[in-house]
Amino acid sequence: MSQSQLPRRAQPARQGPLSRTTIGVLWTVLYALIALSPLLTILIGPEPVGRDFWTEFSVALGFVGMSVMCLQFLITARFRRITAPYGIDMLLQFHRQISFVAFALVLAHPLILFVTRPETLALLNPVEAPWRARFAVLSVLALVALVVTSVWRVNLKLGYETWRIVHGLLSVLVIGLALAHMVGVGHYLGTPWKAALWTAMGVGVALLVLYVRVLKPFLLRTRPYRVSGVREERGDSYTLSLTPEGHRGLRFRPGQFAWIRVGESPLSVRENPFSFSGSAEERGEVHFTIKALGDFTRTVKDVPVGTRAYVDGPYGVFTPDYLHRDQGFVLIAGGVGITPMISILRTLADRGDERPVLLLYASKAWDGVTFREELDKLQSRLNLRVVHVLNEAPEGWTGETGFVNRDLLEKYLPDDRRTREYFLCGPPPMMDAVTEVLSDLGVPLTHVHAEQFNLV
Repeated sequence: MSQSQLPRRAQPARQGPLSRTTIGVLWTVLYALIALSPLLTILIGPEPVGRDFWTEFSVALGFVGMSVMCLQFLITARFRRITAPYGIDMLLQFHRQISFVAFALVLAHPLILFVTRPETLALLNPVEAPWRARFAVLSVLALVALVVTSVWRVNLKLGYETWRIVHGLLSVLVIGLALAHMVGVGHYLGTPWKAALWTAMGVGVALLVLYVRVLKPFLLRTRPYRVSGVREERGDSYTLSLTPEGHRGLRFRPGQFAWIRVGESPLSVRENPFSFSGSAEERGEVHFTIKALGDFTRTVKDVPVGTRAYVDGPYGVFTPDYLHRDQGFVLIAGGVGITPMISILRTLADRGDERPVLLLYASKAWDGVTFREELDKLQSRLNLRVVHVLNEAPEGWTGETGFVNRDLLEKYLPDDRRTREYFLCGPPPMMDAVTEVLSDLGVPLTHVHAEQFNLV
């Protein structure tokens, strides 16, 4: 056997001068500096005369809340250099949580003024109040609407595409009205460099909106795909295959995902994130296995071959390629969470990887186990053990039933469990429970990698 035919291990991603952890720390520090930079407008330079502590404190809170809201546009712009150290799913979770912080900071600004200076309540009168006060009220109302439509989107029966349009418009409105209020008040914007800070913030938001809504769609338009096939899978799922048109396609790492638009203009807000399900070693054609759960996913089976599509990706750090440890893997999937796992397994098989892999795969029923037959075949190509866990077992089933719980993990995890790398993808309650059990069993949290598949 020639050396080129020998089984080989997957090589970790090449690292630059700085590790992903170091880059992540640097981005975090830069984020904190930008978020707190407006405080310099209060701490440095001349102060307005006759303003008490609570007035200054409320302004400080409003300024920080404003800068955090401006940074939200940067977090959601999908710059790969920013998302790479964390994973875009983690950034989107941070985006959601920090939104509440920004909301509280901005709301605290007028509330403190109303309590400490009751005469400011007159500014709520839309007829007699100056325009700077009207801008502030309208900005806060837009912010409240932004939070309400985001938190209770499902209850309000807002479709995802409709919500994205409303969310974007309200976000721009909040920032624009708040900047108009600040310019109208004029305090702390009197010196050129202080005015320059907020001008830069406003221009930065405008440029990010143009990048996301104009420049990025234009770039996607130059790299279109065509639907080359739709294959039915078990579990009410379908594999959508896309072939690059006029270009070489993209390279991804096993476990990553992309946003795709099918039959839509790249300017359309109708896009959805899906994990790649094919091998990362395959060139050209890319595959996404999609379970029929929502409005778009239920129509995948009917997409005609030849339909134009656009792919924005790859994204995500849910991949063994970024790891330098070499002991093997435990993959724990629930339902449609098998999609990134099959990409990992197919890639490892194509690379001739010899490391041990354990797959614990929870499904509702045996007939609905997606990739069931292929998983059997992969056990002959890899050092792989597959354990199916069924919620509704058929008559005569002798395998595991119920849920992936502590008893099942203790039964199947290898003796070297503390050195394995764990990849979890499935319903959030399952992942939370499994993560807690793994921690109790002594698995370092740095070895546990979870992917949220409900990004939207």
